[in-house]
Amino acid sequence: MEKAIKLLRDSKSARWLVLACLVVPMFASYFFDDMFSTVSHIFKTPEFVQLAWNSQDYGFYAGGYSFLCVWGGLIICGMLLDKWGVRFTGSLFVAMMVGGAGIVAYAISGCFNGSELHNWMAGFTAKPSLVLAYIGCTLFGLGSEIAGVAVTRSIAKWFKGKEMALAMGLQLSIARLGTALAFVFAPTLVGLTDAPGKFYSFADTGKPALVGLGIMAVGIVLWSLFITMDFRLDKQTGETDKKEIKEEDKFKFSDIFKILTNKHYILVSLLCVFFYCCIISFKKFGTSILIPRFGIDLEVAKWMIAMIPFFTVIFTPLFGSLVDHKGKGTTWMILGSCVVLLAHLLICFAPGGSHFCGYAAIALLGVGYSLVPAAMWPSIPKIIPEKNLGSAYSLIYWIQNMGMLLVPIFVGGILKKYIIDANNVSQQVSAAVHAEYLFIGLGIVAVTVSILLAKSSKKNPQLHLDDPNKVKKAA
Repeated sequence: MEKAIKLLRDSKSARWLVLACLVVPMFASYFFDDMFSTVSHIFKTPEFVQLAWNSQDYGFYAGGYSFLCVWGGLIICGMLLDKWGVRFTGSLFVAMMVGGAGIVAYAISGCFNGSELHNWMAGFTAKPSLVLAYIGCTLFGLGSEIAGVAVTRSIAKWFKGKEMALAMGLQLSIARLGTALAFVFAPTLVGLTDAPGKFYSFADTGKPALVGLGIMAVGIVLWSLFITMDFRLDKQTGETDKKEIKEEDKFKFSDIFKILTNKHYILVSLLCVFFYCCIISFKKFGTSILIPRFGIDLEVAKWMIAMIPFFTVIFTPLFGSLVDHKGKGTTWMILGSCVVLLAHLLICFAPGGSHFCGYAAIALLGVGYSLVPAAMWPSIPKIIPEKNLGSAYSLIYWIQNMGMLLVPIFVGGILKKYIIDANNVSQQVSAAVHAEYLFIGLGIVAVTVSILLAKSSKKNPQLHLDDPNKVKKAA
């Protein structure tokens, strides 16, 4: 008999080295995406920011992450992953992510005077630095999303039949730590202070972007190491990282129509967009809302918001295991949506100055942010055929990014409308409350959709939406 070849992925140390190589680019992506979240309130006083952005400008910039994703980028690039393979396509979009981040850093650094762009934009009111930063953010966003898909596929390849669920959970947890560290350290990097009248130079607002780029540089080195190891693995197995597709399984536009006419898929997609906007869009303006609502200082606010990703690191694997072994997925979706709605009701209507209510609300957001995704994402393979899963996930991300594009723009507009005098506390509180009205409305829709999904699940038991994901072995 021929001696079996020990594959590179059979080595535990090699697998975990690959995971380490894959998580750092995602950690950097999450850090860069949220680098302004806990300093966003400085844009309420643009006269004290050399960048000269106001809250509406910041909301416009934040929505740029989803622009190319919404305009079909996710769907098209998801197909490219199958056609060209993870190594080539993943490298292309990791490079796009870093390039887009570099453009943002350049735009907000003060090196860019914008004279040529300003002439090109004659008649427009947008600031040249904002337009360039927006372009960079759109490239960064699409690059990050596709790089994330490439990372997930690569983990599935290297951990197939091994510790796949643990590896994917760790990847998500470590990536969200990037968000947590951005929340905590960005105010220090910018030199934020509670003292009124502090002027923030280009150098101040540009520091978080430079740190993010530094982490991405490390991520590129580790991604290159992954590429080398992945090539060696394919050489051992004689396979290719391009997905071989049978003729009957090739992409057809009729498949898109079938997916979008699946009522269960539509309900899950609607839950996804409304639920995620309640949390991700809120994080972008967290300090602008929490500081005036609860009368807290910046130091308290940044740690308060950081609780959201820290909670998900703890609870996401726990709830995922619960859904795997106990099922009741639609029940957990309802519960998670209700928890997030309750959190926004607390932020909006709790007594002003109650720090306890602020901490309780953020803790609830963290728990809800763990509950719903743990049950929602595993439900997709139960309602969509395996051959269409790639298109289904691309479409749901596309729908989600529509909300991520629009909601920050609306919130930024609300803050700008109600804050005429940045030193007027009552105006700041009013702006925060009106922003929360929007999040409460989104939460109510999310709860409603989750209830409709649960009712539909009971009427269609053949879908097994509420069955455990892990099948018990026969005795």
